[in-house]
Amino acid sequence: MKRPPPPLNLPTQERASTGIPGLDDVLGGGFPVRHLYLVEGDPGAGKTTLGLQFLAEGARHGERGLYVTLSETSSELRTVAASHGWSLEGIELFELVSSEGLSPELEQSILHPAEVELGETVRGVMAAVQRLKPQRVIFDSLSEMRLLAQDPLRYRRQVLALKKFFSDHDCTVLMLDDRSSRHTDQQLHSIAHGVVNLEQAVDQYGPERRRLRVIKMRGIKFRGGEHDFVLDTGGLAVFPRLVAAEHRVESTAKVVSTGMARLDGLVGGGLSRGTNTLLCGPSGIGKTTTALACVLAALKRGERAVYYLFDEGLATLVQRAKALNLDITPYLDNGQLSLVPLDPAEVSAGEFAHRVRHAVEEDGAGMVVIDSLNAYLQAMPGSKYLMLQMHELLTYLSHRDVVTLLILGQHGIIGEIQSDIDMSYLADGILLFRFFEARGQVLKAVSMVKSRTNQHEQTIRELRMQAGGIEIGEALTDFIGVLAGVAHYRGAMPLLGDDEHSRKH
Repeated sequence: MKRPPPPLNLPTQERASTGIPGLDDVLGGGFPVRHLYLVEGDPGAGKTTLGLQFLAEGARHGERGLYVTLSETSSELRTVAASHGWSLEGIELFELVSSEGLSPELEQSILHPAEVELGETVRGVMAAVQRLKPQRVIFDSLSEMRLLAQDPLRYRRQVLALKKFFSDHDCTVLMLDDRSSRHTDQQLHSIAHGVVNLEQAVDQYGPERRRLRVIKMRGIKFRGGEHDFVLDTGGLAVFPRLVAAEHRVESTAKVVSTGMARLDGLVGGGLSRGTNTLLCGPSGIGKTTTALACVLAALKRGERAVYYLFDEGLATLVQRAKALNLDITPYLDNGQLSLVPLDPAEVSAGEFAHRVRHAVEEDGAGMVVIDSLNAYLQAMPGSKYLMLQMHELLTYLSHRDVVTLLILGQHGIIGEIQSDIDMSYLADGILLFRFFEARGQVLKAVSMVKSRTNQHEQTIRELRMQAGGIEIGEALTDFIGVLAGVAHYRGAMPLLGDDEHSRKH
């Protein structure tokens, strides 16, 4: 068999950091220097902010920066920078817009106005570059040059001339374009060394969602696909698309206790590291309380845990846990437990995955709880994306040897019970909660219906929550109608609520 050729020792390219860690990660370290790049996006997408961050990062490393503005004034750019808490010290603002263009003397000319203005604009940019000798240049924006050129051929020739001029002067250039003329996009894409696209979409409710995509980048390997980002005070924050295969660590193949001996027996000895367990059932049946009990057991072992709370208020959860003898307050105080309330209307899937990564890699969380998947679903544009991103997130947590608990609320209390979405194939284990009727009471039952790692019980056990905590009973027999959704218990086995007299009979 012929051996494959040895890998090539490709030369490394010097990079210019963007000042945005997530974007540097997407680009594999930043923009290769001394090239021209196109940053395109609709107005308000964040192009100007990205350009200012790029120049500010260069200034921090002693590089001269030049911001050429054809559409905004210097005072407007300083206002934008001040809103993010930035100083433009060390950055030259070259403003090609002036009030002189309003004078009547300049309105009449033998030559076509566009020919004069375009030539003056290009000469002005070249003179500024020759005078300042900057390493980083922002050209804002190409739409103004397109209007001055009027003819697509002249426009392309001018952009090519500027590209050659910037290259000769060792400049790394970001040209901003608001895509006001769609038919010229491909021309720009062919000229530029790389193309970064910024998009923003407004859903029916909540803030706009922003996404970044690297369409092209010559000579380097970049992370493809869409990456969520936010534009807030302090600039752009990019959340690179999660690729689980890049985060594999050695697995310990260890089983940890849930903190309840009978629940350990039900699930097959405990929860295996590197697996996820889906707790599903109707509202009010004890899914969150059971998850809290598992978290408390992990905390008592000295582990760190993070609990993402989409549905319930933080104060309500803490108060309820204390009432059930599951007091987590000391662990919140010492930082061992992070209880993170999230608004599904405000957080994107990419940002959430970034938060989980930070909790696992930076804070050392060994257990992650997502409560609940129903609310997480609302943060997504569709169920297809939920499945894809949740699959990648769960695979990542598995690779990092984390115990994951997922809570899924089901519609209905009795009768036919349905879920928003079928997550069963993604789950390594499924803990099923159901109400049932016995002796004139509405009671609760729990059973393990799936486990990929442990030999679990095939039984149904009673579950009761009281002031002393969670209590799990013996395995119950003679259930009727569990799978049909209306469970009745007609057996002789004693129930947790039976008094001593009833148990003797």
